[in-house]
Amino acid sequence: MASTASSNLTITTISLTMAELGPLNPLPVVAAELDQPYTVGEGVPEELQASARYGVVPNVYPYLMQDGYGRDAAPKEFPAVVLENSKLKVTVIPSLGGRIWELFDKATGKQLLHTHDAPQLANIALRKAWFAGGLEWNIGTRGHSPTSCDPLQTAIVHTPDGKHILRVWEYERLREVVFQVDIWLPADSDVLFVAVRLRNPNDHDVPMYWWSNAAIPETERTRVIAPADDAFGSDYATDITRVRPTDHEGYDGTWLVNSPHAADFFFDIDPSERRWVVAADDDGDGLAMLSTGLLRGKKLFVWGQGQGGKRWQEWLSPGAGPYAEIQAGLAQTQFEHLVMPAGAEWAWVEAYGNGHLDPETSHGPDWNAAVAHASARLEQLLPHEELESMLSAAISDADVPPSKMLLHGSGWGVVERARRSRSGMAWIDESGTPFVDESVTAEQEPWLGLLHGKAFDGAPSFVAGADWEDLLAGQNSVEAKFHVATMRHARQDLGGAKALYREVLAAGDVRPPTRALAHRGLGLALLAEGQETEGLAELRNGVEADHSTTALLTEAATLSIRHGDPAMALQLTEKAPKEGAGVGRLRFLRALALARTGNPGEAAAILHEGVEIPDLREGEDAIAALWEEVCPGEPVPFSYQFGMH
Repeated sequence: MASTASSNLTITTISLTMAELGPLNPLPVVAAELDQPYTVGEGVPEELQASARYGVVPNVYPYLMQDGYGRDAAPKEFPAVVLENSKLKVTVIPSLGGRIWELFDKATGKQLLHTHDAPQLANIALRKAWFAGGLEWNIGTRGHSPTSCDPLQTAIVHTPDGKHILRVWEYERLREVVFQVDIWLPADSDVLFVAVRLRNPNDHDVPMYWWSNAAIPETERTRVIAPADDAFGSDYATDITRVRPTDHEGYDGTWLVNSPHAADFFFDIDPSERRWVVAADDDGDGLAMLSTGLLRGKKLFVWGQGQGGKRWQEWLSPGAGPYAEIQAGLAQTQFEHLVMPAGAEWAWVEAYGNGHLDPETSHGPDWNAAVAHASARLEQLLPHEELESMLSAAISDADVPPSKMLLHGSGWGVVERARRSRSGMAWIDESGTPFVDESVTAEQEPWLGLLHGKAFDGAPSFVAGADWEDLLAGQNSVEAKFHVATMRHARQDLGGAKALYREVLAAGDVRPPTRALAHRGLGLALLAEGQETEGLAELRNGVEADHSTTALLTEAATLSIRHGDPAMALQLTEKAPKEGAGVGRLRFLRALALARTGNPGEAAAILHEGVEIPDLREGEDAIAALWEEVCPGEPVPFSYQFGMH
């Protein structure tokens, strides 16, 4: 394990048994498809209801989906950076979203984060691919970040006052903002420090979302404590309502093992209180999350003790034991966005360490006593004034240039700088967070070329913005026309999109993949307007135009069943490939189509043989529902139980 040390920072590698991420899904994300699982119920203040209505996006366009993974894992080396002192050893994986993967407390020999050596990719993030464990950074909109499984720009920074900082940063394409995370561990510190800065270079407000999510080990005796009596709660089935976590539906939900099903508790911490959340196991040990004032929200998430929650945890972390999450965010809850003003910079400091609570008090029957004890203990661990006073230095450190670049992220920051330079729009000061030409790949090259006056002849990626639409409209190419159609579609201008898709399809010399995507776009737009027969016919035309894209076939089969034509799905799945990441879902779709066309016996045979869907969605209970329908009287196998209730 080759490594180079830089003070208490060591550049090394970590071996994880993981499936390959696989190729990006080539289908542009144009449908209005981000489901909003929360509705707001009783006792929720109007201010919170208003911020829940604000900033909701129809989809994650211009990102492409990451669903090309399977479940065949193999050992793989990932670049890693270790920060270590006499108290803690911290491992960060920059190429997987800059995630802090391990936070090891030397005094107790305990991992404060849920961590394991075989993380399994699953469909839980905004772009699908996500894995459980560690401490992750979520930006953009409600859900796990678009950058969850991406390499981030990564560097080591030496500050004038002698700090050695690991910095990760990236340009976030949904909100068109830049985020950076600075991580450092002073020599004898009991806590790890993280400073986050968000910058909105735009001349308009941007809806903003940020949550730092820490997965923690769940034991029989783990309790989570925060300085609040009440919380806003959701169990993924009912409205968000005001609840009391210590007396919720007849149980004390602050004990992780008490929740019968998946649940969120967003603690309603009084603005005058220090904002923290801490976990305590049998010995009182566990992760403490502390932050300066801007990071207002504090949350507990549990999978619950039901079959579905247990199945999900085994699916995500095979053999690694149960876990829960404690989280910290900008808003009070995760169904809100905050207004980030034009040109604004927001920054805060977070701290992570072992809370070392007294187990008798923290696990005692008196909640107020447990809170008071935890509050006093965390004040000893890191005084509130000391943490608040670190903010100004963190803000000035944020612009210190990198001493050593370790890893390139995406090339989109380079494209954005060029785009803004061309159109006279403001951009950030890149001193501390450079976007370098070496990060540019085939995904970005056609767009940079277009900005620099080259003819546009298609791209495997997508962009958003009125200035891009104007640039493309000035191009005399069918590929440019297709991209403008896609941009209109993504912002739900269905009429404008349909007209351009039809122009693309009427042109003579269209490449098969572009023709297929134009049929598909037209089909989705027609379906969105309720024209089911015409829409499904266009989807079928898309599959016929390009048989090589499994994603096209899968989507067409899914939508044909959803829109009442299972016979079409049956025909489509006859031609389905027999290997690759999408095969499990196609086998399931075939079983579903068989059931819907009056062949329950054949459907049951497929389910008995075994179906595994690598990109099964969180809470998706379709396999169990089909089993109950076609195998009546037979108990649903554990491997099919993914329902959260």
